[in-house]
Amino acid sequence: MRHKSFAGMNCPTALTLDRVGEWWSILILRDAFHGLTRFDQFERSLGISTNSLTRRLNTLVESGLLDRRRYADRPARYEYVLTDAGRDFQPVLVALATWGRAHAAPERDNVLLVDADSGHPVDPVMIDRNTGREIPGPGFAYVPGPDADEATLRRLSGDERT
Repeated sequence: MRHKSFAGMNCPTALTLDRVGEWWSILILRDAFHGLTRFDQFERSLGISTNSLTRRLNTLVESGLLDRRRYADRPARYEYVLTDAGRDFQPVLVALATWGRAHAAPERDNVLLVDADSGHPVDPVMIDRNTGREIPGPGFAYVPGPDADEATLRRLSGDERT
């Protein structure tokens, strides 16, 4: 079943969700970061139906997050590898896992992100590249950007909060 498209919305969050915004796609990307590349690997890892996996892989390829590459001719077999845009999604996955570890499953440490050189677990945080300050934190606010539409201006001005 196809969800509503957010392609017409003037919002980076909505536009991101339009490309990857359902759980199977995000889990496929997670598995791709864990090194899985082949259809049967994703299918086994996720327990997803063949039809659903095919649709989601096609969507991720069309969205430019995965590349589909043939690795066998008879029968034709493909692997799915992260593109530059797909690799840029890693901080989103790290943020989701960090939040989940703290709020959804604090007792489960089944996968850890570690420093590859030392092997020590890392404690991911988001920072402002310009100031080095941690986000979220004091001193940050959402304001309309230069391409804000009327709905965004109303929402961020407080007109829709009353």
